[in-house]
Amino acid sequence: MRHRVYGSLLGRNKDERDRLFKSLISSLFLHSTIETSDKKAKAIKGLIDKIINLAKNKNTQRLLSSYLNNKELQERLIKEIVPKLGNRTSGYTSVVRLGRRLGDQTMMVKMSLIGVEEMKPVKEESRVKEKTETPVKKETKIKQKAKKVVKKSVRTANKKVSTSRKGAKKS
Repeated sequence: MRHRVYGSLLGRNKDERDRLFKSLISSLFLHSTIETSDKKAKAIKGLIDKIINLAKNKNTQRLLSSYLNNKELQERLIKEIVPKLGNRTSGYTSVVRLGRRLGDQTMMVKMSLIGVEEMKPVKEESRVKEKTETPVKKETKIKQKAKKVVKKSVRTANKKVSTSRKGAKKS
């Protein structure tokens, strides 16, 4: 029986689920629209309402750091997204069904923030440092010696072949 069981577990433990929700929420605020499964969209819909309501109230804005780790994302939420939402108290997202995913037939949806669709996504800088191209190293002495040995062996093999031809009888 499912007495007093609330929410969908999504096949994950609590920590994995929390990280998934934080990731989906931050990408929604970053890009203002995401494509995800129907179950995941339904699971984060209430959290998004809660976070936006926290951002609207100046006394509770400090609590945003528990949901959004990125300071720039918090500032964007407070300065850009919240003013565009107007006087709404809930229902900040819209969900549009896209159809079933081919691999596992899961219903896919496009979730977007209402009134913020025309916002440009923030260019996210990569955390990984770009590799600087190292100049191609000159061949090591060992490789050069190996090439010389191979050339010498080819020359000696050619000489042996050519000497055997000279000794052959002409018919």
